[in-house]
Amino acid sequence: MTRQMEKPRQLPLDLGHGTGYSRDDLVVSAANAEAVALVDRWPDWPAPVIVLAGPRGCGKSHLASIWRESASAIQLPPGRIGEEAAAPGARSVLIDDVDADEIDEQGLFHLINAIRAEGSHLLLTARRFPAAWGVTLPDLASRLKAAATVEIHEPDDLLLAGVVTKLFADRQVEVEPHVVHYLVRRIERSLAAAMRVVEQLDRAALEQKSRITRSLAAEVIGALDDGRDTLHP
Repeated sequence: MTRQMEKPRQLPLDLGHGTGYSRDDLVVSAANAEAVALVDRWPDWPAPVIVLAGPRGCGKSHLASIWRESASAIQLPPGRIGEEAAAPGARSVLIDDVDADEIDEQGLFHLINAIRAEGSHLLLTARRFPAAWGVTLPDLASRLKAAATVEIHEPDDLLLAGVVTKLFADRQVEVEPHVVHYLVRRIERSLAAAMRVVEQLDRAALEQKSRITRSLAAEVIGALDDGRDTLHP
């Protein structure tokens, strides 16, 4: 196994092994380019309220975290918006996974009004577009229609390959490109799946004192598909 010491590229993910949240070296592809551009242009945003919408594992929460740090924003829990957001002042606000459970509609409505009055920003992440949230409060529905929604798609091959390469680099493990391409074609199209596969591959290689090969990758993916976290039956 070859260990490389060069500084790894950074992704908008808390992947462990000393990985940071730097924006400077983001891996960008067509799947997340529009969302990355939105974060880059803050505070020159097209609307006070922005929604980042995309499927589980697409990286929206981690990209939102980069924005939160850049904007010095407050992060509020989606279930207690009204309790927590009585007076955000001029600070921007992040609510992650706002549609994961029942939405505090009155709280969100008053928060949006406060954000607009202060001239600050609200970033919401969600799996679905606002029209699919089942909002029943007419005034809130109207406010959400005025929000700017940016979609983050499932990771494409370019982004997944960059993530997998980065994850191995964080562990100071050099893997042949054809092994990376093999993994990209066979794992679930999510960043969480990439993290899990890389972790299991690194563990298996260390246990077997071997390099990470396509054969080992096939064994690990097979074990994970069978619901096992290791290669042992």
